[in-house]
Amino acid sequence: AALAQGDVVGASMHDAHIFSLCLTAPFLACTLGLLAHNWYPSKVFVGDTYTYFAGMTLGVAGILGHFSETLVLFFLPQIANFLYSAPQLFKLVPCPRHRLPRLDIDTGLLHPSFVTQEEGETRVNMNLVNLFLQLLGPQTERTLCLAMLTLQAG
Repeated sequence: AALAQGDVVGASMHDAHIFSLCLTAPFLACTLGLLAHNWYPSKVFVGDTYTYFAGMTLGVAGILGHFSETLVLFFLPQIANFLYSAPQLFKLVPCPRHRLPRLDIDTGLLHPSFVTQEEGETRVNMNLVNLFLQLLGPQTERTLCLAMLTLQAG
């Protein structure tokens, strides 16, 4: 009876793996196609649509495929970004509409963007992209992208 129970659990996990594969294979194909057009210099803007699509696809595949621990590992950089950004997102410190780095057209380097507080004090906008630029110094878009991908892959 214990062996039969193990067979049922094994078959259930096999089905969960197949389900996750059916969701992630087309997602991976779309992502690789998008990456081909979005690599430096990017020709398309991903925007919220792809971001929501990616998050929901990975979430559904992870939860229904019983890979929730692995899913958390994939999302660690996003979780860290949220925690680091929370003071600005919840308006505890000023939050401008756009928090992206600023481009120095003369050098082609990205620099962290700043926000001015009511007291006249300036502070770096709080997100991982600006934090990377603050820690690593000004970077080209390509170098910054590779550094961010290294964080995601690591």
